[in-house]
Amino acid sequence: MRIGVISDTHGRLLPEVFEAFSGVSLILHAGDIGGEGLIGDLETIASVVAVRGNTDTDLGPPRYPDTRRLTLEGVEIFLCHQPAHAVGITPVPNVIIHGHTHVPRNEVVDGTLWFNPGTAGKPQFGRNALTVGILTLEAGAAHGEMISLR
Repeated sequence: MRIGVISDTHGRLLPEVFEAFSGVSLILHAGDIGGEGLIGDLETIASVVAVRGNTDTDLGPPRYPDTRRLTLEGVEIFLCHQPAHAVGITPVPNVIIHGHTHVPRNEVVDGTLWFNPGTAGKPQFGRNALTVGILTLEAGAAHGEMISLR
């Protein structure tokens, strides 16, 4: 299963995202969405599961909670915006997806994949990279990769 992972769009959806997510089965948005319309645009590609970020003051539960747990293809996934929401969670998932820092991360720590697709909409903190991620689930395991948009 190929999953598109996106975060920190801040209301901006580049055309390159549609190409990057071509053929994905699902899209996970790790917050700072920037409005309901952006989710609608992503849903033209695939179903979207999202959490709200710290700037999503107009979006809230139940559609956009702060965190979500999913099990897909035998892989347990925890989705949040701020990585601090995942520290110390139990049971420990196979994958933690977060945003907030605008810095891509694809790192296994103590057996858990920490995956941050970076920012797809708003470069900050002196960085100009715009990225999304692809999470591939196969045989109960997860593999992440980053895709540069520009």
